[in-house]
Amino acid sequence: MAANSVSVSSSLWAQRPLSRTARVSRAVRVAAPRAAIVQASPPGLPPARDNSRVTLSVAVAERAEDIQAESKAMARAVNATVYSPELLALRYGSRPIKVATRALEILIALGSFGVKLLIDQSNGKIDQNKRKRGAELRRIFTRLGPTFVKIGQGLSTRPDICPPEYLEELTELQDALPTFPDTEAFACIERELGLSLDSIFSSISPSPIAAASLGQVYKAQLRYSGQVVAVKVQRPGIEESIGLDFYLIRGLGFFINKYVDIITSDVVALIDEFAGRVFQELNYVQEGKNARRFKKLYADKQDVLVPDIFWNYTSGKVLTMEWVDGVKLNEQEAIEKQGLKVLDLVNTGIQCSLRQLLEYGYFHADPHPGNLLATPEGRLAFLDFGMMSETPEVARSAIIGHVVHLVNRDYEAMARDYYALDFLSPDVDVSPIVPALRDFFDDALNATVSELNFKTLVDGLGAVLYQYPFNVPAYYALILRSLTVLEGLALYADPDFKVLAASYPYFAKRLLTDPNPYLRDALIELLFKDGRFRWNRLENLLEQGRKDRDFSAKDALQPVLKLLLGPDGEELRVLVIKEAIRVTEAVVLGSVSDASKSIPDFMRTLLFNGNANGPLVMNDNELKGMIELRDQVFRIWGLLRTSESFDPALLQPILQVLQEPEARSLGGRVAGGITQRLAARLLQQVLRLPSSAPSSTS
Repeated sequence: MAANSVSVSSSLWAQRPLSRTARVSRAVRVAAPRAAIVQASPPGLPPARDNSRVTLSVAVAERAEDIQAESKAMARAVNATVYSPELLALRYGSRPIKVATRALEILIALGSFGVKLLIDQSNGKIDQNKRKRGAELRRIFTRLGPTFVKIGQGLSTRPDICPPEYLEELTELQDALPTFPDTEAFACIERELGLSLDSIFSSISPSPIAAASLGQVYKAQLRYSGQVVAVKVQRPGIEESIGLDFYLIRGLGFFINKYVDIITSDVVALIDEFAGRVFQELNYVQEGKNARRFKKLYADKQDVLVPDIFWNYTSGKVLTMEWVDGVKLNEQEAIEKQGLKVLDLVNTGIQCSLRQLLEYGYFHADPHPGNLLATPEGRLAFLDFGMMSETPEVARSAIIGHVVHLVNRDYEAMARDYYALDFLSPDVDVSPIVPALRDFFDDALNATVSELNFKTLVDGLGAVLYQYPFNVPAYYALILRSLTVLEGLALYADPDFKVLAASYPYFAKRLLTDPNPYLRDALIELLFKDGRFRWNRLENLLEQGRKDRDFSAKDALQPVLKLLLGPDGEELRVLVIKEAIRVTEAVVLGSVSDASKSIPDFMRTLLFNGNANGPLVMNDNELKGMIELRDQVFRIWGLLRTSESFDPALLQPILQVLQEPEARSLGGRVAGGITQRLAARLLQQVLRLPSSAPSSTS
């Protein structure tokens, strides 16, 4: 293909936009009435107040103009095609020749592939040739055109449908197709926007700088502002060809559902879901709205860039966006020449992706390398917002809980998570799945979870999904794809990079600070085991959580504290009382032991009833354990105190809570327990009984 046939999403939209200040000042110059307000200020007087009013009025006017322009763009796209199986059936049911011709073309291509699979099966080479057949399927999809390229990309995220070898081949699909004539593209722009090309742009590239399955992109300069933009124009007749293909594919889906037992998912539902997404990509106004929403949610971070939309020059088939100068994220050498580090950019991508997937739930569903650019300033630019997805709120918490269960190697709980994740219907028995999870993860987790390669985890989990009656929701498959792509990019720069290690600070922060009941229970489950508090887990969570730039020491553990003193917290209170007694004893006795070491041996013998080893009767291991516990508690306090967001005022809510009746009752029970423990220790010393740790009382 010619040099123009670059992936549409790979080089899209480049060049820094005008600053907000520049746009405002230009708006002031263009709008005479607004400028007159500024000129009305008498010379020599400080104009600060008037200028602030002008700036505010300009901002309000700009916002109003933007809303009006967006409304006009939506009106231009009012007739945009939406996916409707019923409408497709009406349209193509009466066109048998057209349907039969395309069906024959598809049948020959896919039929020959199916015959090869049957031959492999009869020769016992079905597993041996998986890689080869996966590559053949990729080439067939490319030849069959845009619909099948999109289908192949969709299948590449479905481990419940395709074996791993096919998934790897299909992920290599490139949606690059021959360009269509520039005259048709320019005519489309004028027809859609109702303006001549010369009145919109002072210049536009004579040929596309990128082309893909659904459209092609031109670089242009707006006449009214000089802004450099990317103009994406939809391929002519794309709705017709895609609609016909999905009509045929849906019919095939009914056949598969009825006669192919090996596939347990509802194929027609999958086809409808995917077709809906592809048709949504054909509405460029919707893509612009997606970009705006994404920008509002995630471009608050300085290291993330989302190009803005020019609504006045956008319609259902034409999209005008800022141009972003940048390098594809998989071009390591070019990135490093700009003095940037790929791993820094990938980490930015991971943190942004985690916020997308687990915080707001609205995420970019097609984050391949061409849609992620490194700008010269070191920012990560997200492009191409045609395909977006959402993570249900329940699933967001369940995913974090799933990670906790993985850390704890609680495979029964992991299996039950699949109900909340909507992988399994409630009537499916998960007990046969538990051994499969145990067999895989026990081998995979020989190292710590943070050292686990994410692709290894996905492949192993995919193998489990493929063997059992899972129905993987589209959002989850896209999550796996998103993080796998990011890890793959990082591995180019550092073969030892682990996406889970980079993600863990975010998970730790959410567990420590999120009031969501599911996450609160997951945190308690992580910290308590067999009635004992695992201080090492808390220390690790704090060490990891404070690495997240949004971690707040003020919010850490507040959700658990509220539960502890709430009406439903009695079971937790019993555990906390026991642990508080144990920690207080460790602090008191450990400190006494340290102090006694400064006293000469002969004086210790006189002071401590002839015991030269110290003031209390206990063996060395018990004393060592107490001192380790005390030191660990002090380290945890140090981690909180040295956090960037630490403020002594964060103790105020705790002190306020301690004034509540439940807290006073809790304090009394702790004090009583401590008194009993210390009294028992004192009695041991007086009677010089053999060392044994007194049991705690609640």
